[in-house]
Amino acid sequence: MHSSRWVLQLCHSYGAPFDDVARQWACLFDDTEYKILTVFLTGKPDERVTQQVGGDAVVYLGYRSKDLKGLKRKQIRDIESLHVQYKFEFVVAHRYKPIFIAAHLRTLKVYGVLHAYGVFESYWRRRFVERRSDKITLLGVSNAIRDDIKLSLSKFPSERIQTFYNRVNVETLQSGLANRAEARGYLNIPQDAYVVANVGRLHPDKDQETLLIAFAKASESLTNAILVIVGEGRLKASLESKARELNIIEKVVFTGRVEGVWRFFKAFDVFALTSNYEPFGMVLLEAMVAEVPVVATNVGGAPEVLGDCGHLVGLGDTEMLAKLLMSDVKTFNRELGLQRVTEKFSDSAAKREFTRLIESDAE
Repeated sequence: MHSSRWVLQLCHSYGAPFDDVARQWACLFDDTEYKILTVFLTGKPDERVTQQVGGDAVVYLGYRSKDLKGLKRKQIRDIESLHVQYKFEFVVAHRYKPIFIAAHLRTLKVYGVLHAYGVFESYWRRRFVERRSDKITLLGVSNAIRDDIKLSLSKFPSERIQTFYNRVNVETLQSGLANRAEARGYLNIPQDAYVVANVGRLHPDKDQETLLIAFAKASESLTNAILVIVGEGRLKASLESKARELNIIEKVVFTGRVEGVWRFFKAFDVFALTSNYEPFGMVLLEAMVAEVPVVATNVGGAPEVLGDCGHLVGLGDTEMLAKLLMSDVKTFNRELGLQRVTEKFSDSAAKREFTRLIESDAE
């Protein structure tokens, strides 16, 4: 039995980026009247994850993803047992299946955090949350996700669907950044190169092919320009083939996955995110903290993240993207980007916003 005021954070898994998502929420309760227990439904105990998440306690239930199909009765019983022990005040649940499980704790308020589009395309999912709308508040990680939820849930109270942004620990990121020379040395990038960079899975959603085409156009006018693409995925071979077709293969570096790549962002002169599907865009925050000029496709959460602190281009607009890579991006106000992250997308900003949210729900 625990006498403290406990909050349950219920997560499907801790695979990236959800290990950091759990950290983001756990730290909201630092130096408050609450303690937080983070529960991962799937995955074996991992000390690295435990240390990263922080908070007051972390539990690994050890299920496999296939165990979470169906009615999830066993998982619900497990969480009910934890509730008997900890007497949770409320639940923060990430993604639909944890929301489904948490909503079976009849007396508890559930803050369901959604990180992707199309979560409520299923009739049965819509029906489940709409019948429990008195106890569930749904939080999209961007206005784009929030609006997608609202379109799906016409019978769910609109005021109970809100935006709660992802965020970063600005001080931790700043203190961990390598300087320009060190970062270029680690990534094996020439010190005198003009570096355009992209970080993300090599996946159709990230549309690195558009960036390759734009870079090919821009590089004709850029001296010593190289394109660095950090990430791995099933499109590597086709992207390499495209680079050869465009006669830029010698100017493109595919690094593969780089652990903690945010530490090396100062190696870049420009960061370009050409996704055609971007629920939020954490990598944009990391670039802005490193004070790197940013260009992004005007889709999903990217416009909300950048505000007036970067350049937006239309989906597939290689001409404008090439133009920005060549010249206009130099007008970027580096300090303004960092200021925006600090004021709107930092852990401290999120703590203030969540305090407002739970106080308004208590009224």
